Amino acid sequence: MNKIDRVWPHDAAGKVPYWVYSDPDVYAAELERIWYGPHWLFCALEAEIPTVGDFKTITLGEKPVIVVRSGPEEVSVVENRCAHRGVKFCQARKGHSKDLLCPYHQWNYSLRGDLQGAAFRRGVRGQGGMPADFDPKNISLRKLRVEVVNGLVWATFSDETPPFRDYLGERFWQHYTRVYDGRKLEVLGYNRQHIPGNWKLMQENIKDPYHASLLHVFFVTFGLFRADQKSATEIDPTGRHGILISRTGKQEVNDVTSNMRTFRGDIKLADPRIMDGAREFPGDDTVGMITVFPSVILQQNINSVSVRQIVPTGPGGFDFHWTHWCYADDSPEMRLRRTRQANLFGPAGFVSADDSEIIEMSQQGFSHAPDEDALVMMGGREIESVEHMVTEVGIRGMYRYWREAMGL
Repeated sequence: MNKIDRVWPHDAAGKVPYWVYSDPDVYAAELERIWYGPHWLFCALEAEIPTVGDFKTITLGEKPVIVVRSGPEEVSVVENRCAHRGVKFCQARKGHSKDLLCPYHQWNYSLRGDLQGAAFRRGVRGQGGMPADFDPKNISLRKLRVEVVNGLVWATFSDETPPFRDYLGERFWQHYTRVYDGRKLEVLGYNRQHIPGNWKLMQENIKDPYHASLLHVFFVTFGLFRADQKSATEIDPTGRHGILISRTGKQEVNDVTSNMRTFRGDIKLADPRIMDGAREFPGDDTVGMITVFPSVILQQNINSVSVRQIVPTGPGGFDFHWTHWCYADDSPEMRLRRTRQANLFGPAGFVSADDSEIIEMSQQGFSHAPDEDALVMMGGREIESVEHMVTEVGIRGMYRYWREAMGL
């Protein structure tokens, strides 16, 4: 197991050392203890692989895997690495196949990852071949544990990961099933981008309502997420998961917005339909941004619903995959509404473009100061859910859990 020769600041709750974002030994330990440890990782929408033989290739941590419909009611996730010589044999982003075949030496696997055939296993004309004790039943691709939960496919490398519902906890299970309620989903489209910043910065970003009501001109101006609105910042008991909740307001000058530099009372939308929201979920909340540690953000913002998957590529970068979706029984009007509102998000979104740039700027700022610390004291040093957004409690909660998982 990778050893981390680092010490956390004395003010454990109020500070985060900058080395957590840049130290290669820390990153290597994160892969081992977090990404390949007892945590559920988002893989795909079940709707992306509807027919037996449909597959999608993705990366979990830094390991390539194949998500495949292996039976009418079964999804398998296997490492994209041949058991013979370690070849990453499936190069297509998605497709359909009756089996899994490595082109190098023609080793053939079932859709569940079991070895079905090894070319020339018994040799040719009495020469060569595998040893007599070679048994294909003992050979397979590495199989991950899988749970398909209301249309989303989750996988884990660890046998110690609790069932997915227990991993979320009951309160966050309620948040999850508010949107992922069992109805069938369909994909509307994808975005992909690379962000030159540490992967944890994206988890932090969606746990941080403090910035959301200041950085984002669109949020602040049009009242999608602003400090003067009814809101909440919740964390689960472990601190690893979080949700930002808000109710949409108006473009209005008041005692809060008048002091915000990013509020623009003079901006008008050329097409106001992008803010044409329709009530569809239980309760009055119009925004619910869930961070499921460590790999994904589940977004519901007005009627825009999407999944944002984090794929770390090293201490200083990660790929970010957006999947925008709708319910299979949505009306044409609702599908169009969700598609319009998706323009708020993604790499060039009216809102999300700000996050990508600020994360890069963050990495630029502290990568050369690993022995100094960030302050995360907004709202005090407490680590408990609050009913406002002037807080950094979500970040404090995540790093309390991170230290535990990392043995610090």
